Amino acid sequence: MTGPTPGRFVDVAGAHPVLASSTVFSGMVWDVQADTVALPAGDTVVRQVVRHPGAVAVLALDESDQVLVVHQYRHPAEATLWELPAGLLDAPGEDPLEAARRELWEETGYLADRWSVLVDFLTTPGFCDEAIRIYLVRGARLADGPAHERHGEERDMTVAWAPLDELRDGILAGQLHNPSLLVGVLAACAARAADWAPLRPADDAWAFGPRPLRTPAATKH
Repeated sequence: MTGPTPGRFVDVAGAHPVLASSTVFSGMVWDVQADTVALPAGDTVVRQVVRHPGAVAVLALDESDQVLVVHQYRHPAEATLWELPAGLLDAPGEDPLEAARRELWEETGYLADRWSVLVDFLTTPGFCDEAIRIYLVRGARLADGPAHERHGEERDMTVAWAPLDELRDGILAGQLHNPSLLVGVLAACAARAADWAPLRPADDAWAFGPRPLRTPAATKH
């Protein structure tokens, strides 16, 4: 299996000069930062940016092209959404791949042997720096031993296997809305059509993530 061939259209990382910066809100997971930015044409603008630690998600695919999904309540959306197992990059020093392994086990009880990068994306680059990496895994199997103790919304979370094509059709019909699920399923369908040639190694460089961890909200001043 070979990796994807670089195209002509490539996003370019790198910020314009920031002349001043201040934190206008400090939250449990993310902050809001006001940056004064110098633009190339000479203008100066102030932009409020949500600073986020980033996240990882896992699309586990079995030999019958079924995807491991979870059904989780999301209060901001006032809805219970079908999603890929996922989690924040909020553990100090944790590698994104190891974070993805941990989240897969904590949310579903599964481990996996074969890991690849499926797709990287920025959720809302107009106001937030959140970056998500989605891994594609094969060979998922239930772990031995006791399950992870869930808390909060995860306590009542349902875990299921769903056909990849059925998820794709649900996305196109407007029935599924979680962004990691949408991006991951559509990317998996495209990669499958190319005989999985576009997949990248699990340790492939990540241009826009993860973000440096901020000081936990409880200790901020």
